[in-house]
Amino acid sequence: VSFPWQKREISNFDYLMYLNTLAGRSYNDYMQYPVFPWVLADYHSETLDLTNPHTFRDLSKPMGAQTVERKRKFIQRFNEVEKNLSARCHYCTHYSSAIIVASYLVRMEPFTQTFCSLQGGSFDVADRMFHSVKSTWESASRDNMSDVRELIPEFFYLPEFLTNANHFELGCMQDGTVLGDVQLPPWADGDPHKFILLHRQALESDYVSAHLHCWIDLIFGHKQHGSAAVEAVNTYHPYFYGDKVDLNNVKDPLIKSTILGFISNFGQIPKQV
Repeated sequence: VSFPWQKREISNFDYLMYLNTLAGRSYNDYMQYPVFPWVLADYHSETLDLTNPHTFRDLSKPMGAQTVERKRKFIQRFNEVEKNLSARCHYCTHYSSAIIVASYLVRMEPFTQTFCSLQGGSFDVADRMFHSVKSTWESASRDNMSDVRELIPEFFYLPEFLTNANHFELGCMQDGTVLGDVQLPPWADGDPHKFILLHRQALESDYVSAHLHCWIDLIFGHKQHGSAAVEAVNTYHPYFYGDKVDLNNVKDPLIKSTILGFISNFGQIPKQV
């Protein structure tokens, strides 16, 4: 049986939205917001070559395994099981959470207020704010062991979230850079509309169409948990697996509130589709 998506009758974007909805993700819930993949690995070229496989992120691997060295460190963490971890896992942070969603959309209301309330009433330290697509990719794919974030749908259709049209005072970074509009890759020519156009073309490209099912297996499918997830370097703290934590059986109110706080702060694995 061949499905409409396999026959290219529906776009990759529409298919991902459909899967997110099936898995219980919704724009109405920051903790279970639709999750989309990073699809590109090239944020430095002057022009974007969508015929070159090296332009793209490896969709068969989670963000924690995009480089050999990073993957090795997370496997080491899994095998060592630090004393303060209650369970074996590769990642103690998540690829989608309320704070990740709000940080991406911080330049637009009502997300500005949401972000500030999640941060305790003010913007975060400027150096930690979302300010550059390239540096966010480098953090999530290579540099930061506590950052494995993926993207949100807006990266593929909404240029407005990339500009600071409301002139919020987002602070100044240590190197003196004043935060304003999001810094875009050279191939976008400083134009948010061009960034969205090319990014959407990348999502719908032949390369992504041929490999997207691998990412879907990691996020929504059989590599989400169990031995397949261990093999794929794709296991998260047990509290992130909402359907695996039966809060009705947790009698201690302190433990229950800790688990709930953990889930609301750090995110939740989608329901398996």
